[in-house]
Amino acid sequence: MWADPERPWVADGKASNCVTIRTATTATTASVASLERALAHAGALLEHDPAGAAAQAERILRATGQHPQALLILGVARNALGDVDAAVEILGALARSRPDWALAHMELGIAQARAGRTDDALGSLRNATNLQPDLPRVWLALGDALSVAGDVQAAGDAYVRHVHHSARDGVLLRAAAALQRNRLPDAESLLRPRLKAFPTDVAAMRMLAEVAGRLGEDADAISLLERCLELAPGFHAARQNYAQMLNRTNRHAEALAEAHALLALEPDNPGYRNLKAVILCRMGDYAPAIAIYDRLMAEHPDRPRIWMSYGNALKAAGQSERCIDAYRKSIALDPTAGESYWSLANLKTYRFSADDRAAMRVQSARSDLDSERRMHFEFALAKALEDEGDYAEAFARYAQGNRLRLQMVPYSAEANTTKLRRTTASFDAECFARHAGVGCDAPDPIFIVGLPRAGSTLVEQILSSHSQVEGTMELPVLPALVHALHKRIGSGKVAWHEALHRLDRAEFAELGRAYLVRTRVHRRTGARHFIDKLPNNFAHVGLIHLILPNARIVDARRHPLACCFSAFKQHFARGQNFTYSLEDIGRYYRDYVTLMDHFDAALPGRVHRVFHEAMVEDAEAQIRLLLAHCGLPFEEGCLRFHENPRAVATASAEQVRRPINRDGLEQWRHFEPWLDPLKQALGPILGQYPVMPCSGGTT
Repeated sequence: MWADPERPWVADGKASNCVTIRTATTATTASVASLERALAHAGALLEHDPAGAAAQAERILRATGQHPQALLILGVARNALGDVDAAVEILGALARSRPDWALAHMELGIAQARAGRTDDALGSLRNATNLQPDLPRVWLALGDALSVAGDVQAAGDAYVRHVHHSARDGVLLRAAAALQRNRLPDAESLLRPRLKAFPTDVAAMRMLAEVAGRLGEDADAISLLERCLELAPGFHAARQNYAQMLNRTNRHAEALAEAHALLALEPDNPGYRNLKAVILCRMGDYAPAIAIYDRLMAEHPDRPRIWMSYGNALKAAGQSERCIDAYRKSIALDPTAGESYWSLANLKTYRFSADDRAAMRVQSARSDLDSERRMHFEFALAKALEDEGDYAEAFARYAQGNRLRLQMVPYSAEANTTKLRRTTASFDAECFARHAGVGCDAPDPIFIVGLPRAGSTLVEQILSSHSQVEGTMELPVLPALVHALHKRIGSGKVAWHEALHRLDRAEFAELGRAYLVRTRVHRRTGARHFIDKLPNNFAHVGLIHLILPNARIVDARRHPLACCFSAFKQHFARGQNFTYSLEDIGRYYRDYVTLMDHFDAALPGRVHRVFHEAMVEDAEAQIRLLLAHCGLPFEEGCLRFHENPRAVATASAEQVRRPINRDGLEQWRHFEPWLDPLKQALGPILGQYPVMPCSGGTT
């Protein structure tokens, strides 16, 4: 294609891009303007109607003679129509007559490549790069031609040059602006047609991967980035994104390998070193991560984002004072750093000063803040106001923060309800009877499921204080296995769990072993058992039973108003999009209870329920019941869970380092005047709490 779809072609007199219009006779201003309009129209037609563009160019040529712009359009149109021999002839003559015109050589090279004349194409495209090295598309075309010629390394270099010069590309600029404003549909609508027209455009590919990642389509993002790096191994920004996506999808060892590849090229690059530290933190290896940050901040003390990441690592490692200092330094360097203020608030035990509150008010009132920074200020200021007892304004701030977040991560409560209903229908008692005895018999995992902010971190801290149990983190391994199953056996309107009958006994066992292999990277102590605390795994209780029949499952549950409103007050990094509306979270809680009731009936005694309020009232009795369900002997250390020095990466990190207390049980009551939408969404579930499980639970 000749015309940039966002900038219709016009003759602008620049020798490198187009040629000044001159006619054989003296032209009036009107006739020149008419010719310019005709050329612009012909150029615009190339995008969607090359036959029309060719006809328009031919009319211009009949009127003006051998006009170079019209010849260029005609040659490009012939190539687009598949008449490559005619295109090569037209563009070859034009390039010979205009030896200093980069566009003529570029389009000739593209036509020659399409005609299979690779050597000629390489010569023409290299001529174009010599004439105008900042022309983005010539590098893309050269990369394609070099790939056909088998020179993979040179092709990759050309694609990287294309990326370097794409800052001038109108379509990519518009897509980048849409991404910056988080207008993902707009970005996608620009990038998909671009990649359809230019399948090797690695710059567009990387940006589309960014869109996919933000939409939670991690597998698509990874596939795009892998294709990027296959074409352009030297595209370091894409490799960095690839490492980030691998890390996000729990492929930590692979992510670390990519980070090491980048560091081998630039050992002192602060971004790559920060990437390695982030990966190590996700692996739970905080000591070397903190060592990296120590050196980074000594060398680059002016990086507010890295100070914040440093603070997050220190928080997880239990170094509270240093953590607060790191967040404070981030704020000092960038007063608009709403996320650093929120990170302080997210410690839960931190109290903002009057000066802090005043500073947050000033920043949140700015008209130039983007939505993400504004959202973080709303959540942080809400927490500060709640601590001061100003519950009306605190609720208003929480509500505004949630509205902003929901705009970034749309959520469909109806779709979730439908999905869980299909899960209920698929994993019934008959299904479990039909597949009795399948799966991998390893007893290693202990799954803690439920809703976020339901007390699951406390349960994990108690269990991980046992000598036979290792705490890990919220592992996304099971959802990744589900995604792979969906791609393998789900089709059309048939969900993966409805197609489980296609698996044989060996495949169920292999899935269980695959889970154990993928989680091995998080196991460091050699303990007999390990904990997977991803709350959303409640939806996969049926699959857990089929692939790991000896795994223990614990459901951490908390009063629905306390649990739901606590989640409403929390800004989650990702994955909990139902928490940003009182109606959505109430319905989600209701759907969760309904599904767990179903599993209690279909698999009596399989799930042990821990009610948070019961744990607070009589910790020892509840801990003994919990350990018995997990097949563990009682140990006194489980009562002293707050002395456990293990790293904790969730929002409850500071809270579980204190003895059990009643502080959080009734906090929601301060906000009861505004919770009617939540109560209505919860429906009868609210009045039924706590519901006694069929067996094996606590009261």
